[in-house]
Amino acid sequence: MVTCHLKYIIDPYQVPAFEAYARLWIPIVNRMGGNHHGYFLPSEGANNVAYALFSFPSLAAYEQYRTASETDPECIAAFALATEQRFILSYERNFLKPVLG
Repeated sequence: MVTCHLKYIIDPYQVPAFEAYARLWIPIVNRMGGNHHGYFLPSEGANNVAYALFSFPSLAAYEQYRTASETDPECIAAFALATEQRFILSYERNFLKPVLG
């Protein structure tokens, strides 16, 4: 299993728009073979940092998801929303190996 950890720098004045975007991706990732663990929005502390965590059975499965996302209508619409509204200023993507009980 591989878990993707995304750290977003977002426009702090557009947190509601980012939340709407996040709510689009959770079912998409789940539908496309992943297990989304949620988005984590600013609360206390930095007002412009958000996180997401989701897992796939393998890095190969994640890569299949990424390839499929390029032609999936829901993915294309979500990417377009982020591009048009510009609430994501930057992001970092890291891959982790979870240790589960």
